[in-house]
Amino acid sequence: MPEGPEIRRAADRLARVLDGQILQRVELLMPHIARHEPWLRGQRVVRVQPRAKAMLIHFAGGRTLYSHNQLYGRWYVVRAGATPRTRRSLRLALHTRDHSALLYSASEIELLSAAQLRRHPYLAKLGPDLLDPETTLERVRAQAEEQRFQRRSLAALLLDQAFYAGLGNYLRSEILHVAALPHDATLGSIGVAARRLLADTALEMTRQAYRRRGVTNDLQRAAHLKAQGLDYAHYRHHVFAREGLGCWTCGTPVRRVEVSGRAIFFCPSCQPVVRPRS
Repeated sequence: MPEGPEIRRAADRLARVLDGQILQRVELLMPHIARHEPWLRGQRVVRVQPRAKAMLIHFAGGRTLYSHNQLYGRWYVVRAGATPRTRRSLRLALHTRDHSALLYSASEIELLSAAQLRRHPYLAKLGPDLLDPETTLERVRAQAEEQRFQRRSLAALLLDQAFYAGLGNYLRSEILHVAALPHDATLGSIGVAARRLLADTALEMTRQAYRRRGVTNDLQRAAHLKAQGLDYAHYRHHVFAREGLGCWTCGTPVRRVEVSGRAIFFCPSCQPVVRPRS
């Protein structure tokens, strides 16, 4: 599933071709929203706004097109009349005079009024969006002190969008590794200093992933590994998807465990678990 950095980069691409533009033609290929085609045709796009893992396209007429990529959704931007090479199913197409913004394989698409947008069940529960320029470090640190989160394990908490919005599986493993925290510790058990480090790392790591196309590894290390001929998949991360390979810090083989059906990767030396397996 795309995580916050990937959604924001997609929003950047959409904004370049949609902001301020008039929709010449619209295709809504999911039955529950097809009736909105006449309203959208001729609308001017005011703003493209990523919100955690959702995309919001705001129109001058006062409504907002909401979409969530879920696991397989993907946005494409092409010149007018072009069609991307993909086997995915087209769900939504917004055509301006010069470009088309095409959403494939997404399962959640809605056209919302301002009131519906404020009450949307996904958006309403989101915590601080780590990629929102208005989200401050102080706000991110304060969230880590909220009492309602203290008994939750770090592994579960970092996938909870009510805690930090925009995090997903690769960012979870990477944040915990850089902060040298065990995935099975609870937030309340790690102490104030460690909670502050977790907050700082989450904000910095997520913003680095956005700026650097998903690279969460130390940037100097990543550049060195790339110069040695390693491909993107092998220099991109500290521990994520590196099971059995040596930790870049200490050389200990990286381990992979399943937590609530999702894989988490960690170094057992840098991040000793609280409850070792028997």
